[in-house]
Amino acid sequence: MEFGPQAIQIGNIQIRYYGLIIVAAILIAAMVAARLAKRSGKDPDHVWGAMFGAVILGIIGARLWYILFPPVSAVAAGRDTAWYFANFFDTQHGAIAIWSGGLHIFGAFVGGFLGAYIYIVRNKLKLLEWLDIAAVALPLAQFIGRWANYINQELYGLPTGVNWWGIKIESAYRVAPYTSTINFPVDETLFHPLFLYEGLWMLLTFFVLLRLWQTQRENLKAGTLFLLYVASYAFIRYLLEFLRIELNLLRIYDGEGNVTTRINVTQALCLVAFVGSGFFLLPRLGSVQWGKVFRRGKGQGASSTAAEH
Repeated sequence: MEFGPQAIQIGNIQIRYYGLIIVAAILIAAMVAARLAKRSGKDPDHVWGAMFGAVILGIIGARLWYILFPPVSAVAAGRDTAWYFANFFDTQHGAIAIWSGGLHIFGAFVGGFLGAYIYIVRNKLKLLEWLDIAAVALPLAQFIGRWANYINQELYGLPTGVNWWGIKIESAYRVAPYTSTINFPVDETLFHPLFLYEGLWMLLTFFVLLRLWQTQRENLKAGTLFLLYVASYAFIRYLLEFLRIELNLLRIYDGEGNVTTRINVTQALCLVAFVGSGFFLLPRLGSVQWGKVFRRGKGQGASSTAAEH
């Protein structure tokens, strides 16, 4: 058994830390969600039931989003959307090669939501109440999962321009225009740790939403915590896109095949999500009893409603 910088090697079997961290993030978040469900009088087994479909469709959605909106480095290497579909079964870089990287969190959101939605509808559960539970647990999963990006030396931003803050990125994991170690020496060039910025924000979001769930879940309309989660993530992701190097761009071509417009898909959707969630959220915040939020204590007890089965 050998412990490498990115994987554990056991004979011919390689177990990547990235996968272990992602699995840990999913399981820990599911355990938190199950505990919240039980405390609110719901059947916690539904968390595990919904998780199965959410994970499967989440992975499919994450990969599909990536190949529909490939980052600039993939396009520069000749792998645009058409290439991915034309080389679908290429085991190194094709659409099927999820083990080579290329999963986008937005696609995971869409696929995961669809998987959970199918389960919730089939079991005749209350959608918004379960989305609120998921909204509390998801930020914790994101905080844990972002450390997988650190292991893979990805999700970094522009150089910080200072020698006292940032992370070093080896040349093999850099993208243009920072691939040159002559112009950007490895030991002297520090990059913004975007994974850390986003992770810490989501950890803060987790504690805020958990406190609101503990003290205000009987006062808030169903779906309010989910809207807060959407607004929180859209806010931080929109800002971090200004520091990102690897952008997912939608290219609009003219009649001669020339690119006329480039739209940052992620940033545009974050703006829409933030404005949309804020529109529905603002009228709901009037019911928050802020005195209880900041008062020390464990919050409300279990809901008096009957458990869902």
